Amino acid sequence: MISFDLALEFVLKHEQNFGTETVPFSEAYNRVLAESVLADRDFPPFNRSTRDGIAVSSKALSEGMKQFKIVGIAQAGAPQLNLENHTDCVEIMTGAMVPKNADTVIMYEHLERVGDTFQLLEKVKPGQNIHYQASDFEKGATLLKPGVKITAAEIGVLASVGKHEVLVKVNPKVAVVSTGDELVDVDKEPLPFQIRKSNSYSVQGLLKKEGMTADVFHLVDDKEILEKKLAEQIEKKDVLILSGGVSKGKYDYLPEILNKLGVQKEFHRVLQRPGKPFWFGIHHIHKTFIFAFPGNPVSTFVNYHVYFKPWLNKTLGAKNPVFTVLLKESMENSTDLTFFKGVQVAFENGSLVAEEVKTTGSGDVIGLTNIDGFVQLSPKDVMKEGAKAPFIPTRSLT
Repeated sequence: MISFDLALEFVLKHEQNFGTETVPFSEAYNRVLAESVLADRDFPPFNRSTRDGIAVSSKALSEGMKQFKIVGIAQAGAPQLNLENHTDCVEIMTGAMVPKNADTVIMYEHLERVGDTFQLLEKVKPGQNIHYQASDFEKGATLLKPGVKITAAEIGVLASVGKHEVLVKVNPKVAVVSTGDELVDVDKEPLPFQIRKSNSYSVQGLLKKEGMTADVFHLVDDKEILEKKLAEQIEKKDVLILSGGVSKGKYDYLPEILNKLGVQKEFHRVLQRPGKPFWFGIHHIHKTFIFAFPGNPVSTFVNYHVYFKPWLNKTLGAKNPVFTVLLKESMENSTDLTFFKGVQVAFENGSLVAEEVKTTGSGDVIGLTNIDGFVQLSPKDVMKEGAKAPFIPTRSLT
């Protein structure tokens, strides 16, 4: 049995490059960018008005002019107009090109219409209400860097620079496999000694959150079936996430079978709670990574977030963010294990504060719906109220 820190170090040192692929930008959501994205033009590409009003020349303002004759209308999406006489004005809409020879925009709210003129009602600052060309980025500037997780904001940038196809990291092919004779399909009525399958679908949902798909399988506790089906998946997939079959029970066959299939064990059993029986190994011929989690729902949930997700981020070249929270109450870990306690978090006085959520143990699947993440407690650690603690979020904090 090894420490949690050493187990995580082992997992993270086995990052794998699954290559890159080009996808339509509209299908790149939640993918990891694999190239730099450059500005194909200045941003903004022209001096644009930020208000509805009139465009004038500051020269006229310096001469004390307060009334301007209207000589045209500048509309967003239309070519640039020319303000030929500096004492005139052009009506202008938000987003429109500022006319040539104009350098100041005055909003309608600060004007009064008098016939075919506008009269000033407020003091004007020369150059106001204009978003100047290249004031955000110049042509050729790097807007997005490799390793960025593409969200709706990045999709907007890709569209803005005409990047209709984008290079992204290839996601690993994943199979999620649950084991155990006690599990029945979701649409079946379980007998008193049975339970419905849930872990594999939770993991599938977590992967979907990362923009990944996964095949889901269930295997009964039969050595021949387990060996045959796992051999098939090891050949086809990059990653197997297993749930169940790695503890010390009479029917926990997975360690024996994985060894027989040529998977090199990196470690089995970690000094942590929940999730102690975690088994991790690699089939070096097929380059398949095996994350074999214990079958209790909370154990699977914890180990996915503290091992698989950081490994996935590192493999794809994405950042592994580090979070901390302030404890609303003192927490003590009197064991020799690294402890993960489920908490709810809330912002209080500008800080993220965590409060422990009581559960019935590692089988409490309902309890997972009440938490926002886990606080990590080191062995023999006592953390006082208000102390800063490592935090692993399991849901969005917004």
